Amino acid sequence: MAQELDIERVNLECEFNNVDHRTDLNGIERLIVRRGQVFSVSLYLREGSICEPGAGLTCVAETGPEPSEQYGTRAVFGLSPSIDTSRWSAAVTSPPGDMVTLSLCAAPNAPVGRYTVRLGSSAEIQLILLFNPGDAVYMESDEDLTEYVLAQDGLIFRGSEKYPIATPWTFGQFESGILDVCLRILDMNPKCLRNPGKDHSGRRNPIYVCRVLSAMVNCDDDRGVLRGNWSNNFDGGESPMFWKGSVDILRRWEKSACAPVKYGQCWVFAAIACSVARALGIPCRVVTNYASAHDSNANLLIERFVNENGEPVTAVNERGERVWSETIWNYHCWAEAWMIRPDLKKAEFNGWQAFDPTPQERSERVYCCGPVPVRAIKEGELRSRYDAPFVFAEVNADVVTYMKKQDGSQTEITTRTWVGQKISTKRVGSDDREDITHLYKYPEGSAEEREAFKRAEHENKLNKQPEEEGGLQLSIKVSQDMRKGCDFDVFALATNGTSVPKMCRLVLGSCAVSYTGVLGGNCGFKDLLNVELVPGGERRVPLKLNYSKYGSELTEDNLIRLAALLLDYSTGKILMATRTIVLTNPEIRVRILGEPKEKRRLAAEISLKNPLPFPLEKCCFSIEGANLTGGTVISESLGKSVEPGQDAKAKIYFTPSRSGLRKLVVDFDSSQLCHVKGYKNVIIGK
Repeated sequence: MAQELDIERVNLECEFNNVDHRTDLNGIERLIVRRGQVFSVSLYLREGSICEPGAGLTCVAETGPEPSEQYGTRAVFGLSPSIDTSRWSAAVTSPPGDMVTLSLCAAPNAPVGRYTVRLGSSAEIQLILLFNPGDAVYMESDEDLTEYVLAQDGLIFRGSEKYPIATPWTFGQFESGILDVCLRILDMNPKCLRNPGKDHSGRRNPIYVCRVLSAMVNCDDDRGVLRGNWSNNFDGGESPMFWKGSVDILRRWEKSACAPVKYGQCWVFAAIACSVARALGIPCRVVTNYASAHDSNANLLIERFVNENGEPVTAVNERGERVWSETIWNYHCWAEAWMIRPDLKKAEFNGWQAFDPTPQERSERVYCCGPVPVRAIKEGELRSRYDAPFVFAEVNADVVTYMKKQDGSQTEITTRTWVGQKISTKRVGSDDREDITHLYKYPEGSAEEREAFKRAEHENKLNKQPEEEGGLQLSIKVSQDMRKGCDFDVFALATNGTSVPKMCRLVLGSCAVSYTGVLGGNCGFKDLLNVELVPGGERRVPLKLNYSKYGSELTEDNLIRLAALLLDYSTGKILMATRTIVLTNPEIRVRILGEPKEKRRLAAEISLKNPLPFPLEKCCFSIEGANLTGGTVISESLGKSVEPGQDAKAKIYFTPSRSGLRKLVVDFDSSQLCHVKGYKNVIIGK
């Protein structure tokens, strides 16, 4: 019988292994490795012992509170002549002697998490095992892996489909302690609390892990990370616009004994999910869907009603806000994770999977959504797990608008409203926006789109008649420069494409709106009862929006909804056009003082011009950046008011901890102008 190695101590060679496994950004104080990839440790034998050919060593790797070979959370394996990367294995890869290089490899389908590995009867080691881009989350391009696993910052797109606004975000998945918080999120999920053995076994599967994350990032059914709030009252917490990154939120959750952090909205939920997925080794990105439908009754139809002035006929929710019964969010963010889907038995369903941690509708009695293959949404394969019908509706639901008249009757209005527009994410390796609508939808009107609708049984779209050419046309035009604090004009453009004169009524109105479609106060209104349109002619009707009127109505989203209504007196036909505009915040200017190098103190000189017609009070700049600010937010209050047209200025010092391209995220806040975001890309030298 082979004599077992008598081990006195073990050197985990953390720096070498972590660099080799690209986990060194987590630090080199402990061993963090990836599945299916070899790592090596040095065994120092007791005095008088030597490793000779044929020596034996029984290794036992265990994870979770109830390790079991049946569940795959316990593996027993001995020494092999060489490493087998298809299973747990170990091999001596050094010449005979009293110091042994032991190479090990975790199975490519092993559950991720914390492990104890016993090396015979005389030693044991601790390690953290992560997903590997070479296993079920296989991604071929190294450039893609750098973006979707290793990048600690990025951009999330908000605003509107006509004016997408890039909001900087620090994912910070490698900041100190964040990996531990991510593992704790898995441990606190209800499935783990009910059956820890089965849950830890499930962690071998990125499908399972992402479904857990989509439930645990919100707190509606569990002790999740973040509480949602879509009101304008954020007492007892922070406005969702306050956050600049995930690190602060994750640390607050852990320090509060897993009490939910207040508050988040969709882009914050998606960003937290992205941070956790990347920390665990799953390629992930945040996606924005403009004009995103929330179809609560699963009929793929959003029905909306207006009165004879074109004003929305709304319900009042529990917070007293005016809302549509079914909404079209100006935009909605979710996450996508890259993985294979062996459960669906179709190779084309491998790749990007949409999963959404924003609590909207229940799935299997829990507020979670996905993961569902993006390709399945495109093809109308709505039986694909998980939650394909809901995601399909978000990008494909039909919209019908009716006018409710004073006599109780209602009539359908001709309007152009499409959902699922300009689906966006950050482009790999740059700060550009990448339009990925083609991954979710075939081109409008194409034969492929019609086939997808047939598979999805989307009768509303299949039966929809093409729009008539000519006739009356109505659209909304806007000014080039629509800055918060300025007065500007918007226009209704009515065109007569018929051969006869037309006498019409034209209504043009505006109101503040949140990004989820909650309607606010009136910002301007015009009603022209007798608009004459000659054959082939057009009429351009302006409406001036004054800051003195709209300023007090705006939410932090800076959105105004425009609606125009055109009634043809001769035929009774009604046309409607809508558009949501974004008022731009002032630019934050950032200048870095000093030569950017590791461990060298730098200063960020930051300024912003007050665009409002009154002074700004309680002004504060803050900065945050992965490997720039030590995983913390650094703030500087101005201590004085900033007059109209004057610059708010601050100088904030920080010390980069690592070299490379980094993103310094900047926030300006005041009593009157809240949470203006900006960023500066900084190349840190060694």
